[in-house]
Amino acid sequence: MNPRVDFFFNKAKQWREEYEELRTLILDCGLTEELKWGCPCYTVNKQNIVLIHGFKEYCALLFFKGALLNDPGGILIRQTENVQAARQIRFTNVLEIVEMEPILKAYIDEAVEVEKAGLKVNHKTTADFKVPEEFQSKLDAIPALKAAFEALTPGRQRGYLFYFSQPKQSKTREGRVEKYIPQILDGKGFND
Repeated sequence: MNPRVDFFFNKAKQWREEYEELRTLILDCGLTEELKWGCPCYTVNKQNIVLIHGFKEYCALLFFKGALLNDPGGILIRQTENVQAARQIRFTNVLEIVEMEPILKAYIDEAVEVEKAGLKVNHKTTADFKVPEEFQSKLDAIPALKAAFEALTPGRQRGYLFYFSQPKQSKTREGRVEKYIPQILDGKGFND
């Protein structure tokens, strides 16, 4: 156990018993405990394998390369359609964790093997994201905007394309595009 991680468990108002059970189970698998993103993260050779985190309705194990794991029980959950690699196993009480212990250890062992084998998740490229027509028309009309957008890193490009594509109404998409044109021209990403 890493004493730096104790604060996460000590401050927990909800899921405390579940967190402790998950911590013990994961440490039994021989992983190294670290604190990342304010959560207990478990690694092998400094590579992230699984993380414990909680929400209002559930606590969960998050497998960083969960998309590569076999899931015979169908228990891995993709948080949203935009999550590419990570998968969760969710819990609402400590009894679920205790009953699933052998299965959870098998998933953790497989996640370690995936990491040791150097397997990589095939992430979507920028070309896989649809360019909303409201943004495409601006790119076509303003050459400086097109050049500035193409100069952004692929991650920043994807961030904008994702954000611009979300609204169902064209008017809302247009508003978002207009609002962020100056930021794109300044070479900044959506969150910069």
